[in-house]
Amino acid sequence: MGGQAKGKKHGKARKRRPGRAGGNDFSDLPAQDKMKMKMQNRAKKKTAEKYTVHQLLEKTEEYLDNFNYEMAQLFCQRALDMDPTNLDILDMMGNICMELGHAEKAKQVFLKAVELCPDKGHAKYMCLGQIHCKEEALHYFNKGIEIMLSAYQSQPALAKAAGFPDEIEVTTKDIAAAFCSVAEIYFTDLCMEEEAGEKCKEILQKALEYDPNSSEALQLMASYLFSMDQPQEGKEYLMKSLASWLPSMQKKEAEMQGDGTEEPTESALPPYESRITTAKLLTEAEEFELASEVLEALLEEDDEVVQVWYLLGWVCYLQAKAPDEDEAFKDSARTYLRKAKKLYHKLKSDDSQLGEHVEQLLSELGGEEALGDSDAEDGALDDVEDDFLESSEDEAMES
Repeated sequence: MGGQAKGKKHGKARKRRPGRAGGNDFSDLPAQDKMKMKMQNRAKKKTAEKYTVHQLLEKTEEYLDNFNYEMAQLFCQRALDMDPTNLDILDMMGNICMELGHAEKAKQVFLKAVELCPDKGHAKYMCLGQIHCKEEALHYFNKGIEIMLSAYQSQPALAKAAGFPDEIEVTTKDIAAAFCSVAEIYFTDLCMEEEAGEKCKEILQKALEYDPNSSEALQLMASYLFSMDQPQEGKEYLMKSLASWLPSMQKKEAEMQGDGTEEPTESALPPYESRITTAKLLTEAEEFELASEVLEALLEEDDEVVQVWYLLGWVCYLQAKAPDEDEAFKDSARTYLRKAKKLYHKLKSDDSQLGEHVEQLLSELGGEEALGDSDAEDGALDDVEDDFLESSEDEAMES
């Protein structure tokens, strides 16, 4: 009996030690992964002992202010480990993931926030709309707008009662931008849908009702009108959009109002890609000088975008076609188009239509026989690039 009892004891499954249950059981993992998980858990425990959630979020904000999204994600994740249902932390983590290009992770985070609080907070829905396409994107954008409008309508009384009239959750600019996001879906993913054009126009009109001076809504309306073969009307909307942020247009607007001595106000610039579209529309409207102003400013921000160099070459080429123009525009067109060609190959661009047009224009302009793809071309183009980079390099050395 004693032997049998002893045998039974050894036959029983060994009980897990406290704290080893669930996600901390690494017995089935490879040795390397097991060590990694143990180190992560140790780090989490050490973080929880050393920092509060508030301190972790302060560090997250600090790294965000310095555009160090990798370190911001690390501290934000630690905060989320300690408080996994905190909606503010989920929102912060989702936005960091989007900045890092981690769309799937961002999607999971925002969907968790939706699960926890489906009827409050529009931002998570707007972000989910950016991640998705077509009807799914529309679903999330429309839900976000629904929540925004509800919050906006209830805001004035609540803000006044609380004694903080300036602290409002949703502005008319936010609502206009949200409607613009929906309009862009009809411009792109759903452009072939029945009545897409009419729906787009209706949505943009709503955007402009909430913010008549929205540069984004005005430019999208201009795009819509150009696509509907209404160039004059489109140009009017485009000029209204430019007046809110382009320096030369701001100055002109101030002079027209009899206040030419005042410096143009600084406005937040539209996104880089949006300003490329601005340049395209200006070129279509034959406003070549304004198009060049926009494109040259884009080069100062980032001089390794093929499309910007190509568009500058195209603008100069069109100007060279005008009667009584000298050779200067042709020379400029060659310079910009050669740089576009060089970058096209360097970056291995997949925009074959752009590449073919660059080759066609260079062939028509002539002067390529001695250059081609040779080292001589590279040397000449490096000199061009230096002209644009010299001032920014000097600033970097001095800082």
